[in-house]
Amino acid sequence: MISSHKISAPFILTGNGEKLESKVLILDESGLILSIEDLSAHDRSSVQMYDGFIIPGLINTHCHLELSHMKSKIPAGTGLINFISHVVKFRDIDQQIIDDAIVAGDKEMFENGIQAVGDICNKVDTANQKNRSPIAYYSFVEMFDFLNPAMTKLFTSQYKEVFDQQAADGINKKTMVPHAPYSVSQDLFDYLSEHTLANETVSIHNQETPAENELFLNNSGSFLDFYEAMGMPINEFPTKGVNSIIYALANMDPRRKTLLVHNTLTSAKDIEDTQDWSDHVYWATCPNANLYIENRLPDYQLFIDKQCKMTIGTDSLSSNWQLSIWEEMKTIAKYKSYVDFDTLLEWATINGAEALSYQDEMGSIEVGKRPGILHVNMNYDGPNTNIQNAKLARII
Repeated sequence: MISSHKISAPFILTGNGEKLESKVLILDESGLILSIEDLSAHDRSSVQMYDGFIIPGLINTHCHLELSHMKSKIPAGTGLINFISHVVKFRDIDQQIIDDAIVAGDKEMFENGIQAVGDICNKVDTANQKNRSPIAYYSFVEMFDFLNPAMTKLFTSQYKEVFDQQAADGINKKTMVPHAPYSVSQDLFDYLSEHTLANETVSIHNQETPAENELFLNNSGSFLDFYEAMGMPINEFPTKGVNSIIYALANMDPRRKTLLVHNTLTSAKDIEDTQDWSDHVYWATCPNANLYIENRLPDYQLFIDKQCKMTIGTDSLSSNWQLSIWEEMKTIAKYKSYVDFDTLLEWATINGAEALSYQDEMGSIEVGKRPGILHVNMNYDGPNTNIQNAKLARII
């Protein structure tokens, strides 16, 4: 943190496509941008000058903060279904360990420049920390009934209690959302539709593993075995002969903002059908978690070709080595080098803010916003900027 509230660098990248040169940001003590002025109009001694370039705070559109205590507990590369089985085993441990890990995870995200988080909640564990955090949280209280309508009432009652206790004061928000196509019956989709407001964002996990589409296309595969082993066999599967995303969209409202998460196996046809379904769709990618769990990444070119609104998430420390959107950006740039830096910055800032309806407060460097201000310790070289060895630091 700094005491000066005049900040400048050779380049200020606003997050919404603008690249400012020879400008100074004037901020108040809370980080509110009061004005953006010509550097020449100010005495240099009154301005905190940085080399490299400045960007707005980053937006993490998908996280499970409540799983922070599982760091390094689950082996990598086992596939989604095995991963879920491991998560269940580590749910019931000492509460103090869980609480301490949540505090540490929240601190890690803030120090890594994250300004807002779309956070998945299955329990109330994160509520207290969110009330104290400098980060804005959109809590997605996730519901599922294992595609078993007989279980819908039980689970909605259970998770309604979680929803009621989540933070929603000031800038914090919350919504009840479906977990994934393979775990939500039509009855539960109906319940969620009735209990979600038109201006709320809905998040849903989508097409992370081949078994998901196999389940919906053929009513077969390892998800059937998984639910059987849990003692919750799928008794009334809605066989559709379509990919899982089509089943989900048929039960969701195209008027609401919809955040589809992971999308590792989403095809060009799936993308086209979804974009036709609604122009309020956002696609969250969590590259390090995709590599950790399934050892694969989405084909980002498919999304770029369709001009999709991409965002970036970290997922949880159960499926990642750190909680850093900056590191997620590096991973995409490393393995999918056709995604240039300017595009990644847009995904990580303004797109994420729009997905979580924080675009009026953050996501870009503009007068009237408190976006957070971050410093990158390298020269900006346009879209070809290589950030692999660059370090990110929070200024304010």
